[in-house]
Amino acid sequence: MSEGPSEIARSVEATLFASEEPMSIEALGTHLGGMSHSDVRDALKELSEFYEKRGIQLVERGKRWHFETAPDLAHLLRREREQVRRLSRAATEVLAIIAYHEPVSRADIESIRGVQTAKGTLDVLMEAGWIRLAGRRDVPGRPVIYATTPEFLDHFGLSSRRDLPGIDELKAAGLLDPVDDALEEAMSPDTGDTDAAEALDEEGVSEELDENVDPDT
Repeated sequence: MSEGPSEIARSVEATLFASEEPMSIEALGTHLGGMSHSDVRDALKELSEFYEKRGIQLVERGKRWHFETAPDLAHLLRREREQVRRLSRAATEVLAIIAYHEPVSRADIESIRGVQTAKGTLDVLMEAGWIRLAGRRDVPGRPVIYATTPEFLDHFGLSSRRDLPGIDELKAAGLLDPVDDALEEAMSPDTGDTDAAEALDEEGVSEELDENVDPDT
């Protein structure tokens, strides 16, 4: 590695640097004239190691790759915001449910929360860029279903949804309160339990959002 990246790695590096959006292995291969997926993976691994201790790093978020500032240097680029508002508890719960159960419909969300969910709550999360429309369910009425976005993974520093914390991790970190027991039980997916709302709330879910953040509870 002391001699620098290989020519293939340099091609991948230049493509990612010039891209306005993170790119998947498939997209990189296509852009580079049909380069095989294995060659792209090897190049990405080489570049990841090359940038490991530098000011910028090559990271994977939701199966897409991009360069970002090294975590320990992020404070150098952070700017003060005039207004920073936390998401309402309702919006945090909805975001957590979608993250752990996606794709889900509004009816699914309401079934888990036990209360109605205003459309404004979903609009706020879409405006933040953390959830998206993921199609319609093939049942009577064809309800819209929602899923998280790569921006959601990027904001919370997750490579994939598999990295979401579980109940044991949250308890060990002291992030669960007794009042959340019912929500914790309701939100336990087949693949692992979690009190997602409390996790995301403690993680620091904050954005510059519209004044009319929906306060439904």
